[in-house]
Amino acid sequence: QVQLVESGGGLVQAGGSLRLSCAASGSIVSYVGMGWYRQAPGKQRELVARIGSGGSTNYADSVKGRFTISRDIAKNTVYLQMSSLKPDDTAVYYCNAERYYSSSFRHINYWGQGTQVTVSS
Repeated sequence: QVQLVESGGGLVQAGGSLRLSCAASGSIVSYVGMGWYRQAPGKQRELVARIGSGGSTNYADSVKGRFTISRDIAKNTVYLQMSSLKPDDTAVYYCNAERYYSSSFRHINYWGQGTQVTVSS
């Protein structure tokens, strides 16, 4: 069973920084990819940043240049460094891990419990 535990959310003023962490069960290179999504009140969940098993990264346009996703393979942990935060970044942030099961040819997504990020103006 895949378990993802997020930490690092909180309240920060606009222009400030936060770092989110996601500790995963098992080796993170065994996942097709891991990422961070967010969901603001009344809005759909959206991709913020993703890192593939090979280390490639991609970002939502709204966070490019401000957020950085990284990983520590030895610690089975993925990070999201958020800088120059804006009130529009306020949301619950979820860690995601995608695993491929070759026995059934299925991709399954796993989610953390979410961590609240609030950016005050």
